[in-house]
Amino acid sequence: MSDGLSGLPLYVAPKARSLLEPHRLVLMAVFAAIILCAIWFMRWDWLPKYGPRLLYGVWQTLVMLFSTASIGFLLAIPIGLVQVTGPRPLAWLARIFCTVIRGTPLLLQLWLLYYGLGSIFAQYPELRSSVFWPYLRQAWPYGFTALMFSFAAYEGEVMRGAFAGVPRGELEAARAFGMRRFTAFRRIWLPRALHRALPTLAGETVLQLKATPLVATITVIDVYAVISKVRQDTYLTYEPLLLLALIYLCLTAVLVAAFRFLEGRIPTREA
Repeated sequence: MSDGLSGLPLYVAPKARSLLEPHRLVLMAVFAAIILCAIWFMRWDWLPKYGPRLLYGVWQTLVMLFSTASIGFLLAIPIGLVQVTGPRPLAWLARIFCTVIRGTPLLLQLWLLYYGLGSIFAQYPELRSSVFWPYLRQAWPYGFTALMFSFAAYEGEVMRGAFAGVPRGELEAARAFGMRRFTAFRRIWLPRALHRALPTLAGETVLQLKATPLVATITVIDVYAVISKVRQDTYLTYEPLLLLALIYLCLTAVLVAAFRFLEGRIPTREA
């Protein structure tokens, strides 16, 4: 069947896959059996005592995730844009930033900020007596900065490819209609680039969630730090770690579902 004008076949959206497919039923049965065995054969009497701490840890993890991803993405847009449009000095600075951040381990960056930069700040009495010291003496600003820079560097490269991949004909058509450069960027170039980058953005956000436990190494209390405390107090190994895996699995599923819903709400032009 064609559209009758161009002769091209009409786009037919693929049917959603059913949850009742045989292999999915088997996987759900195996998962349910694992959950039932874990509940029946393992110790969970510590959960009521540590429940409030776990909720606080999950909340801190989500705050760290969404704050660093949001601000990091806002930084990634100009980082990707200057690599495509210039000027050349800013493009080189953006490339150096992305290369350094992506080429070094996140844990190393975190420790350099906390143990390195934090110790340098402590050497200046003027800074210690300022209004900023109550915040700079804590660990979370350094964890926030490291995660934010990491997300900005990875997404900056994604946005560079997304900006470069937008067809030039669309931008030339905007200029032909008399649009100013900023108007064309806001109404055409940026939305088209965001649409192209959205699937990768979903994956990077999931990876950012999995990177948040690193902040526990500098005493930031997140859900991983709470689970580590449970293991120290109860001498249990498998139960806290299984609960931690389940928490991250649920958070990842929610993130993936949210991004898929967002992708479905964005109109596309198909042949």
